[in-house]
Amino acid sequence: CKAVVTLKNGEVITDELAIADAHPLGARPFARDNYVNKFTVLSDGVIEPQEQERFLSVAQGLANLKPGSLSELNPLVDAVLLRFPGAFSPLVAKLIQEIGFEGIYVSGAVLSADLGLPDIGLTTLTEVSARGRQIATVSDLPTLIDADTGFGEPMSAARTVTVLEDAGLSGCHFEDQVNPKRCGHLDGKAVVETAEMIRRLRAAVSARRDPNFVICARTDAAGIEGLPAAIDRAKAYADAGADLIFTEALSTIDEFEKFRAAVDVPLLSNMTEFGKSDLVTAGQLREVGYNVVIYPVTTLR
Repeated sequence: CKAVVTLKNGEVITDELAIADAHPLGARPFARDNYVNKFTVLSDGVIEPQEQERFLSVAQGLANLKPGSLSELNPLVDAVLLRFPGAFSPLVAKLIQEIGFEGIYVSGAVLSADLGLPDIGLTTLTEVSARGRQIATVSDLPTLIDADTGFGEPMSAARTVTVLEDAGLSGCHFEDQVNPKRCGHLDGKAVVETAEMIRRLRAAVSARRDPNFVICARTDAAGIEGLPAAIDRAKAYADAGADLIFTEALSTIDEFEKFRAAVDVPLLSNMTEFGKSDLVTAGQLREVGYNVVIYPVTTLR
């Protein structure tokens, strides 16, 4: 059984099973009605109702479908925006999963606050990885964690990746601030040269053992060097191997849209309250083409 899903942005997702899923109760295989109901539930809010009906109509005539018409079995799916609320404890992580979000974010700012520290790069890899392990252990959701600047030189960024992989995290992000860093929504930030951040990222990518571990590059340059410079940095970071670009502290939805138009890699937005970015809805971010949104401090507030 092979499924191929083509997103509107051209991305193709393929999955294959040797046998179809068994009935949840184990009493009998899924009948056609069971599969139709399952498809309807899973596609609700992701595939437009008209496209659901078209796909089901084609699928139910599968026996008479000609080889040249097999592409009709690919439903058109709207691009999905993954929502990652912040968790500062395992209990909060369990609540995030129970509510139905797509992932969990572990914020450096929140971890610092929970330890009674300001968010100026005072936490250590040991503290961050320990809390990340606790949170990732209690949930089946992917967990993305804040790795600040990599806790030192490029070789430290490499070790950070191996430690976080071993802790069960699904990914982490590194930022292009100088070390020690500051909260991305504070004044007085400074960024390293692009070449230095590239060395940081290349070291992290080379240390990755799990190909599914996401390495995200955060750029704080928009508020320091301007939006065009931040876009140029994002492109360079993607070329260095970053899977995802974190566009920190953009001001308006127009800036998010300009960034999306200029960069062809997945993008992450930070919707933190009382920050420098206008708070926009998940629907607005989805419309401009963002892929992930984090709400890092909401559950702490």
